[in-house]
Amino acid sequence: MDKELIIRSSSDNVDFALLKDGKLIELQKDEDDNNFSVGDVFIAKIRKAVPGLNAAFVNVGYEKDAFLHYHDLGPKLPSLLKFTKRVSTGKLNDFSLKNFPFEKDIEKDGKIADVLKSNQSLLVQIVKEPISTKGPRISSELSIAGRYIVLVPFSSRISISQKIEDKAEKDRLKRLVKSITPQGFGIIVRTVAQGKKVAELDKDLQNLLSRWTAMCKKLHKAHHPSKVLGEMNKASSILRDIFNDSFTGITVDDEELYYQIKDYVQEIAPKKESIVKLYQSKVPIFEKFGIERQIKTSFGKTVSMAKGAYLVIEHTEALHVIDVNSGNRSNKANNQEDTALEVNLIAATEMARQLRLRDMGGIIVVDFIDLTKAENRQKLFNHLRDEMKDDRAKHKILPPSKFGLIQITRQRVRPEMNIKTREENPDEIINGSEVEAPIGLVQKINHDLERLLKKDYKKLTLNTHPFIAAFLTKGFPSVRSKWFFEHKKWVKILPRDAYTYLEYHFFDKDGNQIK
Repeated sequence: MDKELIIRSSSDNVDFALLKDGKLIELQKDEDDNNFSVGDVFIAKIRKAVPGLNAAFVNVGYEKDAFLHYHDLGPKLPSLLKFTKRVSTGKLNDFSLKNFPFEKDIEKDGKIADVLKSNQSLLVQIVKEPISTKGPRISSELSIAGRYIVLVPFSSRISISQKIEDKAEKDRLKRLVKSITPQGFGIIVRTVAQGKKVAELDKDLQNLLSRWTAMCKKLHKAHHPSKVLGEMNKASSILRDIFNDSFTGITVDDEELYYQIKDYVQEIAPKKESIVKLYQSKVPIFEKFGIERQIKTSFGKTVSMAKGAYLVIEHTEALHVIDVNSGNRSNKANNQEDTALEVNLIAATEMARQLRLRDMGGIIVVDFIDLTKAENRQKLFNHLRDEMKDDRAKHKILPPSKFGLIQITRQRVRPEMNIKTREENPDEIINGSEVEAPIGLVQKINHDLERLLKKDYKKLTLNTHPFIAAFLTKGFPSVRSKWFFEHKKWVKILPRDAYTYLEYHFFDKDGNQIK
């Protein structure tokens, strides 16, 4: 399995595309104007507590106040408030927490008005970016993420990632981390810490403690509200969270960013430094790696899959709905049940990819093709769980219902990735109507062509709009040339002025239209 990270830089943003065996599975943007990223810490002021919601609205500098629920305060809130006040007023210069006296924990199910007051200063962390009409969601239970561990101030707990299943390894890591953890801090050990030595864990810990100290130093003169601890740059944070030994390449088209990433990889995985490459071709980097084409064909309402099947993805305010369709594929299976299972397994793989690619969150309902056998429904459920194992967002999958529906909840911490895939209709520019992008239409033509060639048509002619005809025949190698090399059959293409932009028809050797 090949894993590649392709990074495209421009004047105002950086795009990150994660490829698995050449297929796009994640797309992220780092925009200059994004001041509210997950993990950022702000010194803020309580605007007002709302007893009816058992929550407070907090001014973090966004147009809408951030939302802070009682359950997101953390048990050590009194200690945090006392520490923040003493550091902000210059009365405390020791940020180690070693000699800092902790206050009594707040009640688990207490009242917001009993612990917070208007205009009170508080350190808060972004846990959910502003989405739609809502402001950011925040927590006052702070954590600072590193490569191998997460540092939790005002805690004494040591936790090990649940994805580490080996009990002996869990005990080893707990023992090592306990020996290096400073007083007043808790530690969460991440999955990538498996097999690491104490020196590597301690180096990561010292780096996190340095970031904590740097943040505390800012508090004395900080304005309210203001960011006092920002997440590391997007490239480093992505590599920190997803980089592992399976990576085969990191390609960057910006020299300054290339050296930053090379230095970071050299620090976290010296043996992998050679996989970082600077891209210098005149062909745009996303074009070279086929990413632009995949974006155009992956973000529309309809998503094509193998063997003529396709997904229809609809969005509502409350949830996402995904419908699985078998299309007009030829049935080579012995019966309808086998066909349905085959299409459902293909759909489950593509759906897991779509959730990560679009970063869809909240409630997702998937309408798979009905399966009558219980063992097939279980096979589909297991396959979907396996496909979503690599998804970093927290998620829960319920088994198929009697109606063939599978319900998924997936953590949403930032706005969904939404890319426009439709283009201005050249037939009706004045009316301002839009049509599918040429690459999407070409993909449909590809599926139809494959289906027809399997039926042994000796000679095929494709009639289509002049724009699409030119798209298929121009350049070297052209799309038509690729068809010839793949199928060993030449397809004649005739441009038709009378056709609408999306219209195309295949004809046989006798000139009869193939339905």
